[in-house]
Amino acid sequence: MRRLADLPLIVILIGIAALAMLVPVAHGVATGEERIARTFFYAATMTGMLAVLLSLATRRTGLRHPARAQLFSLLLAYLVLPLIFAVPFREAVQATSFLNAWFEMVSCLTTTGMTAYEDAGRLAPTLHLWRALVGWLGGLFTWVVALALLAPMNLGGFEVGATESAGQGAAVAGSVGFRPRESGARLVRAVGALGPVYLGLTGILWVCLILSGYSGTPALILAMSTLSTSGITGAGGLAAGGNPVLAEVAIAVFLVFALSRATFTGLGRPAQFRALRSDHELRLGLLIVFAVPAVLFLRHWLGAVGFGDEAEIPRALGALWGAFFTVLSFLTTTGFVSADWTDAQGWSGLSTPGILLAGLAVFGGGVGTTAGGVKLLRVWALYTQAAREMEKLVHPSSVGGSGQAARRLRREGAEIAWIFFMLFAMSLALVSAALALAGIDFENAMVLSVAALSTTGPLAQAGVESPVDMNSLGEPAKAILMAAMVLGRLETLALIALLNPDSWRN
Repeated sequence: MRRLADLPLIVILIGIAALAMLVPVAHGVATGEERIARTFFYAATMTGMLAVLLSLATRRTGLRHPARAQLFSLLLAYLVLPLIFAVPFREAVQATSFLNAWFEMVSCLTTTGMTAYEDAGRLAPTLHLWRALVGWLGGLFTWVVALALLAPMNLGGFEVGATESAGQGAAVAGSVGFRPRESGARLVRAVGALGPVYLGLTGILWVCLILSGYSGTPALILAMSTLSTSGITGAGGLAAGGNPVLAEVAIAVFLVFALSRATFTGLGRPAQFRALRSDHELRLGLLIVFAVPAVLFLRHWLGAVGFGDEAEIPRALGALWGAFFTVLSFLTTTGFVSADWTDAQGWSGLSTPGILLAGLAVFGGGVGTTAGGVKLLRVWALYTQAAREMEKLVHPSSVGGSGQAARRLRREGAEIAWIFFMLFAMSLALVSAALALAGIDFENAMVLSVAALSTTGPLAQAGVESPVDMNSLGEPAKAILMAAMVLGRLETLALIALLNPDSWRN
């Protein structure tokens, strides 16, 4: 393991990619899809040889600036790995371009779930499993990187409550005497700590979905897509079989892990589990999840008084559940749509509440989770600062109190959160303008930009009255979306820290 930690991150990831390709090999052999299995076996062999050659070439390479090198490897991973993943996918599909295959793998690895293959029946079950597996690995990668790399550097949302400036955490500020092995060792420890939890939660949800009536492969695809918040589904989506209500209940329980990192980092520790009651992200997320469906529900219920519709209790409960599940799904940037969402739309009187779903996706989930978006902790910091300013308008001489951590959150934390929010808004404007120049109308350009930057790909289908036809997009538009998906997953602060002149000057 020490020798593994000494290797560059990108080399380790290429080796993992080679091992991951053996999963569709086994599935293809078991389901009689020999051609697909053979394609992935050849790709796994070639990728494995590449990983071995790179490991031999870089095993004695010392890292002068290991923190910056790992951050650069993080960017390199989202640029190189999709190309490797796309090779067997393109050969297995055959009737597609390499750009479409590359686009698909970028979308899966960044857990966006935006697909160029809207006709799910076009792909074999093994290829759907490969898409979900790439998304699942991307979710695990996000977990590990957040704990081992972004948290020590005060990036990825951790800068809101940190005492150091963004990008200037222990991994950078403490560079004196910093051994090159430490950064890689942190990644190995993070995999050992989070990998079993991630795998165990996926297995439990898989069993729950099988018990709800789904067959093995569709249940596994949904389980991996839920834990990674990628929103990837196979042929038929959530309605592929079984009881959709029971499946949605099981999925909703596991989507809670995307609201706050405290939900999975505290597993097995009762004291940490009790601290969930005071977790800002979880409380804010649950407030949104319960408040928004209640407003949609009461909007119709109050208008139905006097017309006799209030007696439709079963239909009302179905509409309420459809709104609850869909709101939770888009808040965690997963993008699953409930089977009762159509009733919820009719019940609320909003035929296509695209602005509502886009707003939920922009809010995003918890820091250090697989969810994208602005993140709930940043939203909470802005809220506490705004509440404090309103309080000072009424009582100018009042003292905020609540301790040093709370003061830090509503001062420096709110300032850096506001900076990130402005960077996100600027990125949204630039991506929308670029897509408009590529020939996409304003509404679709805005929805696609939000979907890419918040890593909520299904928003392109559920957030507009007429779903966006991804096949009609030109090559420039797809290239812009790929860059936006990588930017949305990495976040602008991480890229700024990578390009910081002070870091390169040391």
